[in-house]
Amino acid sequence: MHIGLNLIFLVPGETGGMEVATRELLPALAAAAPAETRFTAFVNRDGGPGPWDEIGRTVVVPVRVANRAEWVRGEQQLLPRLAVAAGVDLVHSLASTAPAWGAFRRVVTVHDLIYRRHPEAHGAMRALGMRVLVPLAVRRAHRVIADSQSTRDDLVRALRTPAGKVDVVPLGIGTIRRSAPTAESELRERLDLAGRRVLLSLSAKRPHKNLARLLDALALVEDPPILVLAGYPTEHERELRAHAAAIGVADQVRWPGWLSDSDVEGLWSLSAAFVYPSLYEGFGLPVLEAMARGVPVACAATSSLPEVAGLAALLFDPTDPRAIANALSELLAGGADVLQRVELGLQRALEFTWERTALGVLRSYERALGAP
Repeated sequence: MHIGLNLIFLVPGETGGMEVATRELLPALAAAAPAETRFTAFVNRDGGPGPWDEIGRTVVVPVRVANRAEWVRGEQQLLPRLAVAAGVDLVHSLASTAPAWGAFRRVVTVHDLIYRRHPEAHGAMRALGMRVLVPLAVRRAHRVIADSQSTRDDLVRALRTPAGKVDVVPLGIGTIRRSAPTAESELRERLDLAGRRVLLSLSAKRPHKNLARLLDALALVEDPPILVLAGYPTEHERELRAHAAAIGVADQVRWPGWLSDSDVEGLWSLSAAFVYPSLYEGFGLPVLEAMARGVPVACAATSSLPEVAGLAALLFDPTDPRAIANALSELLAGGADVLQRVELGLQRALEFTWERTALGVLRSYERALGAP
């Protein structure tokens, strides 16, 4: 079996959760594959070094993905020819879009349908492009991988994808502590946390992440903690900062932007709880990250999040700030119920491994290669 990996989308340090998933999956995939399996990764000009170099051959597709038109040309015109020349049996596209043709089998991983559910999460042109490219990729693929049952249901309902064509393969969680944590004293001084309790939320500042309602909830919590909203900034952050000031919680919020792995590990260590109020997620890896570290979790009872959290997190209606506030107050109060949820989270996190994910992906390859 000769597998081509479509990594044209990936620019190290700029691709967020999809890059994390790719970097974790590929070594596990190579380890789980039969001994005779070969891998060829197709990367863009800015792809740089990565685990794809360690598991097989790398072929550069001569495009820069910062230019959307180049990205599409590379994926739809150049990659199919390069894949045929490389002699691959199957091309797995890991980021929701994929070549629509080529003399090889096609598997595409669709992480979510956010471009349909919350088009404001992307720029207008990108959302428009996704409305064309994702359905095309799904229609022309021999198998489709979804990270969750929730995304599978979206594919069936919104794109009318045959249910039997979709394989649900949950993501995993790898090394829990990737870097030594920054000292608590340093983080508390740098972020002006003093001796206050810390509530952590990790996400991009986008409207569907529902951070405005989280700020509303913070205003309702008695003896409120410091809320650390870590994650790369966007245009939406200005609105969020203005909203925090308008409702009187600006002094209770920290906006550190993108943090190093060491800083994030330090925040996990000192946080009293983690909250994830997102309206829509294809999987919700931060919830799993928090549970694996023994941090109490409250998250939205929407899309894939209940699948990931199980009974280990307090679920709330993300459209109701009072419901969010009640969940936060319960977590911050501690007690036997919170400790039980933490223990359940630690146990549940053990079920999500990249080895399990890799085996699910390989089974999808086998189905694709055997499909008519």
